[in-house]
Order: sequence, then C-alpha cells, then structure tokens
Amino acid sequence: MSQDPLESLRIDPNRRGRAGGTPWMIGFGVLAITAVVAFLAYPRASDGIRSGLKSGREAATAKADRELAARSKAGTNAAAPHAAAAPGRAEGGTLTVTGYIVAHERIELSPRFMGVVRWIGVHKGDMVTNGQVVVKLDDSEYVARLAENDGQLAVARVAVDRARTDLHRAEGLVASKVEMQKMLDDARLSLSAADAGVKQVEGARRLLETWIDWCTIKSPIDGVVLDRLVDANELVTPQTFGGARGPSPSLLAIADLKDLQIEIDLDERYLAKVSIGQKCVVSPEAYPDRKYEGEVAEIAPEANRQKGTLQVKVQVSKADRYLTPELSAKVDFIATK
Repeated sequence: MSQDPLESLRIDPNRRGRAGGTPWMIGFGVLAITAVVAFLAYPRASDGIRSGLKSGREAATAKADRELAARSKAGTNAAAPHAAAAPGRAEGGTLTVTGYIVAHERIELSPRFMGVVRWIGVHKGDMVTNGQVVVKLDDSEYVARLAENDGQLAVARVAVDRARTDLHRAEGLVASKVEMQKMLDDARLSLSAADAGVKQVEGARRLLETWIDWCTIKSPIDGVVLDRLVDANELVTPQTFGGARGPSPSLLAIADLKDLQIEIDLDERYLAKVSIGQKCVVSPEAYPDRKYEGEVAEIAPEANRQKGTLQVKVQVSKADRYLTPELSAKVDFIATK
C-alpha cells in the first residue's frame, strides 16, 4: 500500500519545538556585541596616556593654553590689535612705546556762509604766515547790497533834516501861540524816528561790510598748508548736507610743523611709569638714527575701556622736517629718580 503524498509533507511536532529557541539566541548575541562596542568606545582619561595620543578637544585646549602662555610671556595685551600704538617694552626704568606724530594745532579754515571760491592763492605744502590772505570768496552780491544801502542811508538822512526843520518851525509857532503844544510834540517825535531810521540803515551797512570782510579769508597762524580742499569756482558752505557730493565745509587745512607732538595710546599696565613733565627721547621710525628731546605734555583724563589704554601726548622739542605728521615714532620714557 502506497503512502499518502500529503502525509509526507506534514511537519513533526517534536522538530518544530526544537527550532523555536534560535531567535532568542540571535538576540542575546546582538546585545552582547553592542555592550562590548559601547564599553570600548566610552572615553577614559587614561586612553590618551596609553595610546600616546590626545582627543581633539584635549588637543585644542592644549593649543589654546600654549598661545595664552606665549602672549603672556611677550607682554601683549588682548586689545593691542585695536590700539593705535602698542607698548613695546619696559626695560629697567625706561619704557619704550610707539605712537604717531601729530600737529599740536591743526586748523581747518571754513567759510562763515555759503559762497563761491573766487580765488585761492596757496597749494599743498606752501608756507603761510599769520594774516596772509589765502582764499577770496565771491562778494559781488554783498557789494551790490552795499550800494543799495548807500541810497537808503541818504534817504534816511534827508528824513532827519526834514524832521529837524519841522521841529524848528513848530517851536516858533508854539512860542507865538499860533499852534498848540501838540504840534511841537509831534515834531520832536518825528525827529527821533528819523534819527532811529538812520541808525538802522547804518547797522545794516556795517553788517554788509562784515560779510564783505568775511569773503577774504586769512591764515590765523604761521604754518604749512597740509591740504587744499577746494579749487576756484567751487561752492562752499559752513555745514555739510550729508551727501558725499555736497558742498565742501572746509577750504584749507593748516598746521605749524614746528609745534609737533607724539600721540600714544598707552596700555594701562604702564601708566605708573609715566607722569606729566617726564623727559622722553623721540625717534621717528623713518629716521631711526635721529633723536629728539621730548616731554610729557598731556595725559587724558579718561581711558578707552575697549582698548584698555589711555592717551598720552609727548611734546617734541626743536621739531624739524624729518618729523612728518601721521607717521610713527618711537618714544623712550626716561625713568624719574
């Protein structure tokens, strides 16, 4: 008797029960492997020592520590890149810093009112003296007004003469009892009004003369023309209009190059080494072999919080052509006894 084909495909219940434990074994193996990997990947302080290497964070920290130690050793202030002149060194009792040469008085000549430059008689680098005419503005409008004022003044003086004549006539008529006292009082008031009119016109004339005088601009000091800011026929004004192409507010920049100072932004750590009247030795960076005597002339009363500096100005004695404004110079502060 042949076996039923369906019977051969039936699964033995005993065999099915034995295969059911395989998934649990696989899951347990995955968990074991994950625990081992996590244990090996967890960072420990001794790993870098054992392997002779350091993690990225430790390396960055070590680099930052080395840079900080190097800056501290060099005596560099953290705000020094923003400072106009950083301190150089302090050896013994002498402090050496670098600053900039500046004019003690830099004057920018400006017009007192809007006008057109008719003539400018100096160029950049020219020597000027106190009272020298350097610029002339167009004064044709004010000259015309002055001529008009001449006529107004003549009319006002005629009015005074008429009022004075009327007053004399009124005095005679009132004295002879022909006219009443009121006529005399009115004549006196008319003469006073005419006198006031003359003064008013004369005041307007003086104002026009002042404006005409302002059209001639003179140098207030002996010095050198540092910059020529306008040319002939340009419109100038005493104030800016906010635009880059607006009228120029200045005509010339003038300074006395024999009166120079060294402007220094001194680090707060060195303030104890500087005092008013302290002697200094100045040497321009462009001519390091040249030496000039100097003296601390000014110490600013307020510091720059962002830079951690205080501005100090050193007056240079016997300045010459080798000291050029806005160039740098080295200053040695002589220690006080």
